[in-house]
Amino acid sequence: MTTLAHLTPDWSAPRAVRAVFTLRAGGVSAPPFDTLNSALHVGDRPEDVVENRGRIQRALALPSEPMWLEQVHGSRVLDLDEAAPSTRADAALTRRPGRVCVIQVADCLPVLLAARDASAAAVAHCGWRGLAGGILEATVRALDVAPRELCAWLGPAIGPDAFEVGEEVRAAFLAHDAGAAQAFTANPRGRWQCDLFALARRRLAGLGICAVAGGGLCTYADPTRFFSYRRDGQTGRMAALIWLDGAAKRP
Repeated sequence: MTTLAHLTPDWSAPRAVRAVFTLRAGGVSAPPFDTLNSALHVGDRPEDVVENRGRIQRALALPSEPMWLEQVHGSRVLDLDEAAPSTRADAALTRRPGRVCVIQVADCLPVLLAARDASAAAVAHCGWRGLAGGILEATVRALDVAPRELCAWLGPAIGPDAFEVGEEVRAAFLAHDAGAAQAFTANPRGRWQCDLFALARRRLAGLGICAVAGGGLCTYADPTRFFSYRRDGQTGRMAALIWLDGAAKRP
């Protein structure tokens, strides 16, 4: 089996929910995509991306090819259990074992969601635009599981020390929740340091989801493990994957 650099979420999801976050080592892509780039849209050689995706599937023993989305920083959720005319979406969900949800990130925040009874799972791509635009709310609504029966994991993303934004970003969040001001710290340049982890936690709490793990791993600060668009410009993408394991449900 291929050795693959990855993180396994430490959260309260049941055993039948499988989840992995890939790191940047273990693939074949050349700089600046070195090495486990999973994205076709960043300028990497397509044949290298195909090989990297194959390595991910083999090393993780995925039950099927992941449904790779065309992410647009919006709030559309793709239900993998239904036929869809387009893969333009920023979240994916499934209720059937063997279907693999995936999103790609290189600073944006991946949020995994799972039902405590392993009846459903989802992953959402939360850049600031998607988060402010309601991608988490749309994903939870599409899951149709009582929030108290959901658990969440916040994956690596750009941390507040590195994520400088303008007033328009802060205003977009405060328009929805005045308390979101706590996630912004003024800097000497007249701009704001933005805490995506805190903003996601507020959104999840507002939805009634209390079992939230993860958060705090900064992609910008760790070039050995993580791709970071804000740090490097042209770079690769990591993958956050989640699926239901039918075998694990059997006694």
